[in-house]
Amino acid sequence: MDARTLLQAVVRERGWTYEGFRRAYEDSAQALAAAAGMPYSTATVEEQTFRRWTSGRMKGLPNSPAPQVLEHMFGYTARLLLGPPTEPPLEMSQNYATALNESELAMTARDAAAHAGDAASLSVADMTLDQLDDDVVVLARDYARTSPTEVYRRAKELLGIARSVLERTQVPRQRTRAYLAAGQSAALLSAISFDLGSLSSAVSLSRTAALYGQVIEHGPLQAYAHGALAFLAYWGGRPSEAARLVHTAQQFGGLGDAALTRLFVIEARAYGHLGNLVAAEAAVRNALEQSSGRRDELHDDIGGEFGFPSDRVAMSNATTYLLLRDADGAEEAAESALLLLSAKPEDQRPLLISTQASVDLARARLLRGELDGVHAALDPAFSVPTEWRGAGALERMAAVRSGLCHPDFIGSAEARTLGDRVEEYCAAATAHRLGAATPLDMET
Repeated sequence: MDARTLLQAVVRERGWTYEGFRRAYEDSAQALAAAAGMPYSTATVEEQTFRRWTSGRMKGLPNSPAPQVLEHMFGYTARLLLGPPTEPPLEMSQNYATALNESELAMTARDAAAHAGDAASLSVADMTLDQLDDDVVVLARDYARTSPTEVYRRAKELLGIARSVLERTQVPRQRTRAYLAAGQSAALLSAISFDLGSLSSAVSLSRTAALYGQVIEHGPLQAYAHGALAFLAYWGGRPSEAARLVHTAQQFGGLGDAALTRLFVIEARAYGHLGNLVAAEAAVRNALEQSSGRRDELHDDIGGEFGFPSDRVAMSNATTYLLLRDADGAEEAAESALLLLSAKPEDQRPLLISTQASVDLARARLLRGELDGVHAALDPAFSVPTEWRGAGALERMAAVRSGLCHPDFIGSAEARTLGDRVEEYCAAATAHRLGAATPLDMET
């Protein structure tokens, strides 16, 4: 579209918006005042006035000091600038170039200084990040001894703090720390969402943790999140996808023995769901053989829910053996888990893990038709408070209930009584009340 005034033409040539023109106008007004030894100029131009000047709707000349400012900015008289565009005389072009360069330099310097000032102000105190890091570590380590609803509340709060820090700082090292804390908090939220019975939320939060890890190229966080996604995939009935995800997780760099042990345990469970005996047993062996001494900052230095100690390995392997219909292997692994847990001080025993191990022990005995042994193994689980009955325990209890319906137990009053107790246990669970889907039948 053709320019209606010379002013409009030169403004377009410089690529200025109204804001750019206004800043240049104010700079020129101040320069003129300084050159004349006058006080600091407050002259400016409103957008409506700017539009009138450039559109050709101006009748006559604007009031002082506008004509002088415009001439200082562009080297043309105000009458020429406000009139239709014409080819200017050579001497005017030279003046225009000199005046324009001066204005442009002043505006560029002003914008650069403002941007640098804004960037310098976008930081947070390192102590804020130190406290955030400490709080994440404490929650991860206290996870197994803190009620699930409290874990959820605290992890949600920490994720909010990490996101707030990311909005307030542009310092690269601070952003890296904040992204890591955000990823760790999202991972803890995913774990507790699963325990509380919300599979879809757990999946979404694990993906969030994986993305935060990707932003900062943090191998252990990405591996943990992909491992969680693999676990959630087979729990959701997609064991082939679980195997694929765990293989992806194993490729990330910087993983220590605990990280690899965890991934092999998850891999074993995926192959157990697929009924691949050879691959599942190989993964179990690999999980038990990680002893290179390598460590990473997430699984080893923070540990807690991010760690994978021997009692948890044994409990998870018991579940894999159950999927393979190996009652002896499952019983041995479950008893090993409970023995390792009993060696810990009572206030340090993870209730979620011990409950799952107890139920797996009951399931192993159920495979052999030992109802007395089943009842004895389940007694500790029955006494667990409702808020500690996580989705993992409910999944296993569902398998117990299914096993008690086997034709071998038809007419057994003990099986019927035990089945009723299992149903009451599941119905009262917090995870059940939060709307958990029907647990996956772990025998299929």
